[in-house]
Amino acid sequence: MAQADGNTSPEKNKPRINSTKPEAELRQILERLDTFSYYTDSNIRVPFTKFRFGLSPLLGLLPGVGDFAGLILSLYVLWEARRAGASGRVKRRMIRNMLIEFVFGLMPVIGDAFDAAFKANTRNTALLRRYLLEQLDEAPKERFPWLAFGVFIVVFALLGWVVWRVFG
Repeated sequence: MAQADGNTSPEKNKPRINSTKPEAELRQILERLDTFSYYTDSNIRVPFTKFRFGLSPLLGLLPGVGDFAGLILSLYVLWEARRAGASGRVKRRMIRNMLIEFVFGLMPVIGDAFDAAFKANTRNTALLRRYLLEQLDEAPKERFPWLAFGVFIVVFALLGWVVWRVFG
């Protein structure tokens, strides 16, 4: 099928990412971040449970420097997101996640438990993955469920009318 400009190349129809990086390199970035997130957030399993934690909460046990070291490690995910061409919105959400983990992690004992549960690096890797897959049109964009909302409103309106007629 010919295109308006006469180009019939299948590459012309391929979805593009807002990045100068080739798709294979972006997938490699995601693989590196998956590995990094695994080691910083989930590589140690608590016996007889499904709960996992990683290096980041362990670093947080060191007073003062531990949480700062965890924050520095988390900057790697942000750096890779910048290299991948992530939008400013995605990078701001990543920074927010990093700061939430850092600030709450400063609290003794409770902060370390929060670090183990919050898993900022895993969250940030998922943010970048979702962004890149949306750019590739591999993941459906989340849309507001207007149909379900409309049905919900109609059902409640009918229910209200029935109650009003029966009891009113």
